Amino acid sequence: MKLEVIATCIEDAIVAEENGADRLELITAMTEGGLTPGIGLIEQVTRTVGIPVHVIVRPHSRSFVYSRLDLLTMAAETRAIAESGAAGIVLGALTAQGNIDEQALGVLLPLTGGLQVTFHKAFDELEDQLAGLRTLRQYPQITRVLTSGGRGPAPQAAEAIRRLVQESETQFPQILAGGGLVPEGIREFVDRTGVREVHFGSAVRRGRDGLAPIDPAALRALAVSLRTGHADINK
Repeated sequence: MKLEVIATCIEDAIVAEENGADRLELITAMTEGGLTPGIGLIEQVTRTVGIPVHVIVRPHSRSFVYSRLDLLTMAAETRAIAESGAAGIVLGALTAQGNIDEQALGVLLPLTGGLQVTFHKAFDELEDQLAGLRTLRQYPQITRVLTSGGRGPAPQAAEAIRRLVQESETQFPQILAGGGLVPEGIREFVDRTGVREVHFGSAVRRGRDGLAPIDPAALRALAVSLRTGHADINK
């Protein structure tokens, strides 16, 4: 079981690594769903921690539909991240009709330099997620999809996530469940869905506030629970 944790600063990254995170998603603007961090922060984090760092490429939070100028920005950011020492890139794009923007993928994926690529929660805007997963399967650079199984919290879409996991059992992209997950009941969620990777943000922060620091005790207890199947997540 892999535990991915959102980091928004160098302190987050260090605390996450020390308390059980297997991988970081590095972002800024947590309350906007995550935007691309500055290259200085990216380089500092990748030099400081030993676990993989995946960096989001998202120029604004208005929508997941991007203009030509947006794509120029995203392309420049992708090139810089590919040279930064990061292990992966997190991206996504939709057409105005609500489908996966394959033209955008055609622009960005060749710039990733062989890094792992996660298609982010733009995926949850799709009406037909199984069809969307099959579309993404055409792009071998995309190794995982971050999803809550739809527009609501992941715990409320366990069956939808289970179907996506089953669709991905024999080939990429694999499913990274995230969005609304909390430590309470996480083992039941994992057992119901069959996911092998989970993604946590505000639920492992002090007061479960997206702008607060990571709570080391909460993260450590979550990591133990995921690996052993039992822990007091309230400690």
